[in-house]
Amino acid sequence: MKILLETTTLVRTKPTETQTRKSRFKRWENVKDIFVVTRTDLFADRHILLVDDVITTGATLEACILALSGVPGCRISVAAIAASLI
Repeated sequence: MKILLETTTLVRTKPTETQTRKSRFKRWENVKDIFVVTRTDLFADRHILLVDDVITTGATLEACILALSGVPGCRISVAAIAASLI
């Protein structure tokens, strides 16, 4: 695709337990406020693509999007290989 891959600017601030057997609410609690954007200038006024392997409840993506929502002019699209219904 010849686009920049940035893997160090949106970072997890603490380790969390696996989401595998958690309820929807527990998954959300597990990832709430654990992502931060370390360099907002890299994402300001840019359109970024967040990529996840599997979307189950969307809790992780939501936490990432909330962290990115403070970046001025940042537009976000999401891609995943699979989605699960729980």
